[in-house]
Amino acid sequence: MNRQLPLSIQLNDEATFTNFCFGDNTLLNQQLQATLDGTGDRLLYLWGAPGSGKSHLLQACCQALKSPQSAIYLPLKSLIEWGPAVIDGIEEQALICIDDIETIAGHKDWEEALFHLYNRVRDHEQATLIMTSQSPPLQTKLLLPDLRSRLSWGLVIQLLELGDTGKINSLKLRARQRGFELPTTVGYFLINRCGRNMHDLEALLNRLDEASLIAQRRITIPFVKHILGL
Repeated sequence: MNRQLPLSIQLNDEATFTNFCFGDNTLLNQQLQATLDGTGDRLLYLWGAPGSGKSHLLQACCQALKSPQSAIYLPLKSLIEWGPAVIDGIEEQALICIDDIETIAGHKDWEEALFHLYNRVRDHEQATLIMTSQSPPLQTKLLLPDLRSRLSWGLVIQLLELGDTGKINSLKLRARQRGFELPTTVGYFLINRCGRNMHDLEALLNRLDEASLIAQRRITIPFVKHILGL
């Protein structure tokens, strides 16, 4: 971790490629693997709807990078209050993953700092930069035209949101890795009654897992209704 960062950003151990359901994002999977292997683009911009898995993928990239190469994950939602000085010198990292670019829109100092970082990484032939946002570069609310233009220079890929079946399969996979089976009927119940945002659904799954362990009960629809007050 860059010594200048004022706080330690901990990666989620469960954010790996093995427990991410790519669904129709086969091309994205191939591009990320190529980038990590050193055969793909060094400048990537990944965009998609909230809850589509962008943060998961960035952390997975950091954890998949082969030692002794160094990686850094920067969620701008957590770092914006610290000011742009926190990204000074990070172009020395082998892999730089910057999450939530839309967070700094309208913050002139941050936008200029990111613009200069992009240029430094582009000139630093050993560094790779992967960024995420909720919209394509030219459709962001960033005020600095040169920054929007720079973000379009590299490979721009949309992270397609999973359909209902894909979301249920993703939840079932996550449950299996936590040591239990999630019935398909419970998966459909969750997405129909609790929303389709994968981030929220995974949080619910963790909550249900903990409650089932305490109660020593299987996760069924009646159990879900009781725990969630539905």
